[in-house]
Amino acid sequence: MPGSKGFPKQPQSFLEIRVNDLAVAPTLTGLCVGYERSRWRAAQFADHVMEWLPEFALNYTELRSIQPGNMAQLMRQAAQKVYESKKFRSRGEFGELFLHIAIRQVFGSLPAISKIYYKSATNDTVKGFDAVHVVGPPEAMELWLGEAKFYDDFKRAVRDVVDELNKHMRTDYLRDEFLLIRGKIDPTWPHASKLNELLSKNKSLDKIFARACIPVLLTYDSDCLKAHSVCDKAYSLAFETELREHHEHFKTQSLPKTITIHLLLLPLNTKKELIRLLNEKLKTWQEI
Repeated sequence: MPGSKGFPKQPQSFLEIRVNDLAVAPTLTGLCVGYERSRWRAAQFADHVMEWLPEFALNYTELRSIQPGNMAQLMRQAAQKVYESKKFRSRGEFGELFLHIAIRQVFGSLPAISKIYYKSATNDTVKGFDAVHVVGPPEAMELWLGEAKFYDDFKRAVRDVVDELNKHMRTDYLRDEFLLIRGKIDPTWPHASKLNELLSKNKSLDKIFARACIPVLLTYDSDCLKAHSVCDKAYSLAFETELREHHEHFKTQSLPKTITIHLLLLPLNTKKELIRLLNEKLKTWQEI
């Protein structure tokens, strides 16, 4: 992994990795929020998500400036960058944040740019890939271009993400996106020159794809989670069975063939409850 100098200390892991099969294609990772006193840990997860706001929403220069005296100010600034819309149930930014957390925790990635940072207005949605991270040493840096869907219905999430994957793999789209990414890389980030070199307009997409992949994070309201209230053996078995079935459905879709895909599934119980809590906590930070 590239050095993490300049980034704040990564929050302590919260999500449990219950499935992590890198031998299948696409690979499959299943993330679990868990239970406490027979209740799904929605509130605790929402608190954890807020801990990632600065790294998700600020650029490298701002992250380097974080000190005890300005932490609250930068947290407020990060929260305000996400959104201020009353129509929070239809916002997708939290899915992008889940993706950020997941690939940082599971694969040890580093964010190359913050897409949220470059919003032109507070409630705008940001086009393009939902995450731009890197993995591995600078001399063999992998580019991770993420997609996320914060949905309550699994098949609808699959339908929409597959459509986006195929659109985003078009040559003209990729060239435009790489140009935009290059323009957003913080020049003070230690690996800026290496990533700029990798994304050069003169470099063949074939060479870029040899060092690139797409992590796809999907959420959905889970029958398994609704049927259990404790993380025992029965739950673990049902959890993996459900995720394997969803993986089978996903891999039968018309997925791009020219790039590696990592499927990350985050079952919910339920999205409605979680997004309400996330929105409340986001508003609290925005008003501090």
